[in-house]
Parts: sequence; structure tokens; C-alpha cells
Amino acid sequence: MDKIKLEILGLSPSQSQSGSFALVLGEEYGNRRLPIIIGMFEAQAIAIEMEKIAPNRPMTHDLFKQFAEQFRFTVREIMISELREGIFFAKIVCFDGVRESVIDSRPSDAIAIGIRFDVPIYTNETILSEAGITASNSDEDDEEQEELVRSSNRPTARSFGDQLKNASAEELQKLLEEALGNEEYERAARIRDEMSKRN
Repeated sequence: MDKIKLEILGLSPSQSQSGSFALVLGEEYGNRRLPIIIGMFEAQAIAIEMEKIAPNRPMTHDLFKQFAEQFRFTVREIMISELREGIFFAKIVCFDGVRESVIDSRPSDAIAIGIRFDVPIYTNETILSEAGITASNSDEDDEEQEELVRSSNRPTARSFGDQLKNASAEELQKLLEEALGNEEYERAARIRDEMSKRN
């Protein structure tokens, strides 16, 4: 079965399930999207790696990578392999220099590990046909994105953004250290972005 390469397009709070996030994957050379609902912990693990934030202590997926490096095996690719009764299944394809091994996984964990190894994410036509959403044109995409932003911008999020804009460089540094100390990585990413804008 032919593999279809996917890219991570976005990660946002789920409209349908409280405390969950929608991970949106897109077909590399097409206009189909594959949304997968994932948990808060896995969303955080994906977000901090995408934002290149170094946690104070290794998270589970970082630990997996350290373990792999210590025992001299690597991850070759991630495959979102099945969809059964609305649940996605994935495989982590590993290689130790001699043989290839395949590990079953939830897609969220597989992707969190895959981005740490900088490997491609694949699926197949059956899954994209069954669960994929076709983006018909850019105007509709823009409207969907704007609606997503409007629904996720709660007053507290805006006031935190205002707080960052008005903070001094020293205050931002203190806020960043505090966020990292509390393992609030999404908050740390926003603070780091504000610091980057000023440099």
C-alpha cells in the first residue's frame, strides 16, 4: 500500500472535547487534512518540541529518545496505520543498524517521538479517504482558522498577551524561568516568542 506523507499543520484546543486538542495533519502534496483528537499531555509534548523549548527535566518522549540513543537504535518513520471505530492507530518504525522493528503506538505518542527524531509521518489512502477532510479553497481555510482563533481567544489569553507586551526584558526573563519551573511549556513558548520579537 502506498504511503502518503503528512505534515503537522496545527495544534489547537478541541471544539468538541474539553481538555483535548486537535492535531491537524496535512497531505504533503495535496489539500486533504487529517484531524486527530489528542490529550493535553501529548499536545504539550508535541508543542514544546515544535517550539524547541528545553524542559528542566526530560519528558516521557525525551526519555524515549535518550533510551534509543543509549542503546543505539533510531526511529525511521511514523505510520498512522489504521482507523477502527473512530480510533486511530500508529506504528513507530525503528532500526538498530541490523534489523527493523515496528512498535504499536497511539498516534499522539508516535508523533511526539517522531518529531524528536525529525522523521517523516505517513498514512495511507484508506485512512485519508475515510477520515480526511478536503480543503476546497484558501478562503474557506482562512475563515475556519479565524473562527478557531476567535473561539480559543478567551479574555484570560488576551490579558496574558497584554501583560507580556507591557513587561520589561527582566520581567519576561523572570516569567520564562517561572513557567519552565512549573513545566508550563505553552506559556513559556508565548513568553519566548515575545522576547524574540524584541531582539
